[in-house]
Amino acid sequence: MTTPVLSAKDFDSDQEVRWCPSCGDFAILAQLKQVLAELGEPRERHVFISGIGCSGRLPYYLNTYGFHTIPGRAPAIATGLKAARPDLCVWVVTGDGDGLGAGASYLLHALRRNADLKILLFNNEVHGLSKGQFSPTTRIGTRTRSSPNGSVESPLRPVEWALAAGATFAARTVDVDGEHLAQTLRRAAAHRGAAFVEIYQNCKIFNDGVFEYATDKATKADSVLYLEHGRPLLFGKDRGKALGLNRFDLEVVDLAGGAIPNGVPVHDEHAERPVLARLLAGLTGPEFPECLGVFRSVARDTFDHELTLQATTGPHLAGATVDDLFASDDTWTVE
Repeated sequence: MTTPVLSAKDFDSDQEVRWCPSCGDFAILAQLKQVLAELGEPRERHVFISGIGCSGRLPYYLNTYGFHTIPGRAPAIATGLKAARPDLCVWVVTGDGDGLGAGASYLLHALRRNADLKILLFNNEVHGLSKGQFSPTTRIGTRTRSSPNGSVESPLRPVEWALAAGATFAARTVDVDGEHLAQTLRRAAAHRGAAFVEIYQNCKIFNDGVFEYATDKATKADSVLYLEHGRPLLFGKDRGKALGLNRFDLEVVDLAGGAIPNGVPVHDEHAERPVLARLLAGLTGPEFPECLGVFRSVARDTFDHELTLQATTGPHLAGATVDDLFASDDTWTVE
């Protein structure tokens, strides 16, 4: 079969894109279309499944198959689709409110099962579509319509949470860094298994500028550490700072004279036990940089593969029909 030659415009749908002016979702959609075109897969092989929230509109704006489902359930529906049709490229689009609020348990199980899904979590640290309430990722002290005196809840860190759930691929990027966003999406698309990508996305209306420290040219160098596999954890202007290990925690180290001390670890995204990755994903506070890039990427059999293998080779189910199972002797009578 001839591989189709597609452009980003081929993925434009006939729907008017309706997000607020200057919403970060526009940038994400643009880069996603470009990456989909580069993959060279027919449009009918892509399926985008979303939940509730502003991110939930994305399937309408792509000329592919898609479902706009109910709050939090997109990972469960996507897992079922991938199990039934392993030939499809199944994407999940969710937000910090949808995916980590109503959908936290569904997302967790998709990750631990290693369902072969590409999961994009748009994180603007607020409930945007329902008009500005605090979300599971809202920072302490943030004033919103539902926390006028400042949020008092400890926020979730999505990548740290995904790693704890067993994600075989976990990454973080930001909406306005087009090159890094596209590179991260390509990596996720190529991964076989549950690929979790947190995308920092600015909400112009209800939480404007919350990630400005990581996007503004004046502060970005000292505020962002780009993870590179096999490279030490360096950041800052002229890469004059590093993250070093101090027993079981991280600390910022000034590199006097450019020498890298032994306490500065090398990033290993293929580590089977992602202890360092979880430390990096959970960093908070102005004294630490924001880590962007791929935290973990390891190979493991996928959920749909295991299901297919069981159905075709399982000794007790080989050749069995649904009627056979219902009529089998494995039944109980309650007296």
